[in-house]
Amino acid sequence: MSQTAQETLHAEWTKLRTLPGTGWLLLAAAALTIAVGVAVDAASTCGSVGCEADPAKLSLTGVQVGQAIVAIIAVLAISSEYSTGRLRVTLTATPRRCSVLGAKAALVGGLVLVTGALAVLGSVLAGRLILPGRGFTAAHGFPPLSLGDGPDLRAAVGSVLYLALIALLALGVATAVRDSAVAIGLVLGLLYLFPIVSSVVGDQHWQRHLEQIGPMNAGLYVQATVGLKILPLTPWQGLGVLAAWAFGALLLGAVLLRLRDA
Repeated sequence: MSQTAQETLHAEWTKLRTLPGTGWLLLAAAALTIAVGVAVDAASTCGSVGCEADPAKLSLTGVQVGQAIVAIIAVLAISSEYSTGRLRVTLTATPRRCSVLGAKAALVGGLVLVTGALAVLGSVLAGRLILPGRGFTAAHGFPPLSLGDGPDLRAAVGSVLYLALIALLALGVATAVRDSAVAIGLVLGLLYLFPIVSSVVGDQHWQRHLEQIGPMNAGLYVQATVGLKILPLTPWQGLGVLAAWAFGALLLGAVLLRLRDA
């Protein structure tokens, strides 16, 4: 890594670390993810062999809520500089604008990976402790959740990557639109609108297509450990769809950052 890149990373890390509320928001994202997972585990039951449920996905339900806070963290990482005018100073000191965005993406993504890993580990541990008492036992066809099990490990690792990709998607959108409120609204709309629309569309053909292209719908397929054959995409294909959304948003943000005045 060149000295200029190191200096850019260090400068962006200083700004991100000192941004008001970053630490609390990261803590809230992890706590809320685990808390929602615990609540869903405690409310779920399996009273017979072959009950239709996915223990891993139940325990990781909190990711669907925690992602909203992750998106807010990513948006604030750059929109706060737009609102205060500090981005002009940043780009004067570092004329290579894509390097600035790249440093922000690396740092935000890294922080979310660490936070997501802690949240997912807590969620899996909670599921391992709670779900057997709710009927999810080996006798009913559900061994305890374990990261030593291939599908459970994939669901856990995939969930961490999912949160990081949500952060990158939000960062790209915020870079493109500049305004924090608009960016948060657009990101949450992208995430939650597709599931709502697909649930009310009567045509199964269109419903399946909406589920394949929606960033949240497709991305969360990585959590599935049962019923994989009926999914519109494989788990990793679904995460790939979300990665494409994140890459597209960052690319759009990078292009507009280069073309417009700060």
